[in-house]
Amino acid sequence: MISLMMAAALLGAQEPDCRDPQYQAEMNRCAYLDFQAADRELNQLWPQMIAAARRADAEIDRSYDQAPTSEAALRNAQRAWITFRDEHCTYEGHEARGGSMETMLYEGCRATLTRQRIEQLRGLLEVR
Repeated sequence: MISLMMAAALLGAQEPDCRDPQYQAEMNRCAYLDFQAADRELNQLWPQMIAAARRADAEIDRSYDQAPTSEAALRNAQRAWITFRDEHCTYEGHEARGGSMETMLYEGCRATLTRQRIEQLRGLLEVR
């Protein structure tokens, strides 16, 4: 458990220079910040994906087509992808299991896979 003094020090600490982090703690923090940036980008794309799925669903005659909607399929796929991403990256992080690099490997993996997902979703938008 983090002590109150340690928490205050962490909150007051300057963000590391992620262009050239020098210490493992900085590398870990930079990997996390990189993931956060990728996650924000994914979250900005998401409303466009939902809108495209809803447009596709509006063209379907539901009296004949009882398959799940495009929106439902997209949401289910995204939930499954998030689970996959996090579990896969946990596995990648285990290369340094229990070590100071584990966080960097985990967060770096999540950033990479999130950027790959963004490109995948953008590709789907182009064809819808």
